[in-house]
Amino acid sequence: MKTPVLFVGHGSPMNITLDNEFTGSLKELGKTLPKPKAIGIFSAHWQTQGIKVHCADRAKQIYDFFGFPDELYQVTYNPAGASAYGKKAAELLGGKCDSSWGNDHAAWSVLMHMYPEADIPVFYISSDMAAEYQTLLETSAKLKPLREDGVLFIGSGNIVHNLRNADFYNMDAKPLPRATEFDTAIKGAIMSGLSSRICDIAQYGECAKFAVPTRDHYIPFIMACGLRDKNDRVSFPCEIFQNASISMRSVMFS
Repeated sequence: MKTPVLFVGHGSPMNITLDNEFTGSLKELGKTLPKPKAIGIFSAHWQTQGIKVHCADRAKQIYDFFGFPDELYQVTYNPAGASAYGKKAAELLGGKCDSSWGNDHAAWSVLMHMYPEADIPVFYISSDMAAEYQTLLETSAKLKPLREDGVLFIGSGNIVHNLRNADFYNMDAKPLPRATEFDTAIKGAIMSGLSSRICDIAQYGECAKFAVPTRDHYIPFIMACGLRDKNDRVSFPCEIFQNASISMRSVMFS
């Protein structure tokens, strides 16, 4: 069974307990996608030099956010690890197994809506902050054999992730022009299938600097795109913004 590949914009931790258009799109994906054997998460929040893979039989849940309502820290989501698939992924990527991190909110805040029973084993792949985007795209393509073996890969970050200009008081605030400009440009880049339009974001000028002030949340998008096959159909299960400067766009290659 060849699995789809997803990129999901995970946004604010407030989505953990909210029922909205974004979380609804995740729930719908969980209902309609074929059930995978395992899930591999490219996490924006596990930032390393060189790629690392969590290969253990169980991962600790990490509440890597601060200053939010107490109820968010009471939510538990503890799937089994997918150690065999994690070790295979590390081998394919030329990376290292590392159990020092775990199930951060880039992973569990998404998966809890898609698969609330936590009945699918999960392994986690870091964001290599030292590698160029084109290199990351080519590296993640090495994982394609695991798609054929029933592994669902999910990149969890945000195409536009500008916290400095975010409206934290209004999740439904009108998106800022530079944010929508870049989001629209990257949608077109995805549809074109040209890696240069995805990786060389300097070509988009000031809106790229606004949308991607740091690389961490864009890297999982690149990693997901690397797993795209030429015959994959492209769809966008969610296309909204939250907090004025955070794109919640999700992308599916299937």
